[in-house]
Amino acid sequence: MTALLQIDELQTFYGDAQALFGVGLSVAEGEFVTMIGRNGMGKTTTVRSIMGILMPRAGRITFAGQDITRLASHQIARLGIGLVPEQRQVFPNLTVYENLVATAHNRLGRKDPWTLERVYRLFPRLQERVGNLGLNLSGGEQQMLAIGRALMTNPRLLVLDEATEGLAPLVRAEIWHCLESLKQTGISVLVIDKNLGPLLRLADTHCVVEKGRTVWTGSSDALLAARHELKESLGV
Repeated sequence: MTALLQIDELQTFYGDAQALFGVGLSVAEGEFVTMIGRNGMGKTTTVRSIMGILMPRAGRITFAGQDITRLASHQIARLGIGLVPEQRQVFPNLTVYENLVATAHNRLGRKDPWTLERVYRLFPRLQERVGNLGLNLSGGEQQMLAIGRALMTNPRLLVLDEATEGLAPLVRAEIWHCLESLKQTGISVLVIDKNLGPLLRLADTHCVVEKGRTVWTGSSDALLAARHELKESLGV
């Protein structure tokens, strides 16, 4: 399959401290890919590098055939990458409605664009909270809002950093159900999360990152078979 997102030998630094030493992964059109590993191994740094928040010093990132390694964040977003960031980062003093429409667009001209009505069907609770400020939402509701806000940009690739971190079990289940529904639409998804059970069920490919390097890539069946040898890398 032709890669929609391709990362090769990525090296990224925080000042003089190197965080990534050669991360590589690919996400094909319509593929659901995970990036997994213990805390502090470089997963969020990879996401920040993809989105132009951090500028890699070496390596290459391409999206839809275009080199985006040195592009600014807003340019990358406009190409069709929607980010659900770690800790959600919803606009606290805007309502649910205002959060959803603040960055909404259909720049790529999708024939079946994400609209408010479509987001509300995916997350009925957001419609119930439509007039509430972001700061007054629960953690789970903020995560739903962050996903809805990203979908309203009508991305080709949805990136979720710590998709269910810190959420109650029932809310986590609702997020996984949402991601399962999104997979059926054919959108490409890259997810960082620690809950292997749902990831094994949903994902097509897994990428294990350790100490700033990609150390293993494979399918869910292959990951189950290699789980014992990867136990230290996965932290499970």
